[in-house]
Amino acid sequence: MQAAGGRRIKRSLFIDASGVRFVADDEELKLTQVRLLTDYMGRKKAELKAWNEAQGNVAELSANRRRITNIGTFRAYALAYLKSHPDIHPDMTCMVRQMEATAQGVPLEIYCFTRTTSWADYERIQGDIFDYLLAVLPEFGLSLYQQPSGSDMRMGLRTR
Repeated sequence: MQAAGGRRIKRSLFIDASGVRFVADDEELKLTQVRLLTDYMGRKKAELKAWNEAQGNVAELSANRRRITNIGTFRAYALAYLKSHPDIHPDMTCMVRQMEATAQGVPLEIYCFTRTTSWADYERIQGDIFDYLLAVLPEFGLSLYQQPSGSDMRMGLRTR
């Protein structure tokens, strides 16, 4: 760590699978205006258009057509955010990957390195990154998976 000049961040956000869906046309238009997504949206739209056109008439059926998803777009956004972050080491591995779904949701693993090895600075940077990513999730129609708590159960019982 000291020799490399960076400290590793390796932590997952567990996304509630019930919120994963295709992006609607109006949302797609809005997302193309997000600075960190401009390049991704342009490339992805061109890729999907070419693939769908190559399928011919069968692409008219939704199940035969590839489309942009909210979780894939969030993954691209999170990666662009990390790569533009001034405290993330630009010359070390940086990725956001989707792991195997579990009973606790769909894990998106954040894997990158800070520019510092100082523990206190590392914790601040890591906290700031995850604070931000948690706060921006709803912009993509996503939320974290959270097991029901006692107060959730009480609220559920009151509505009956």
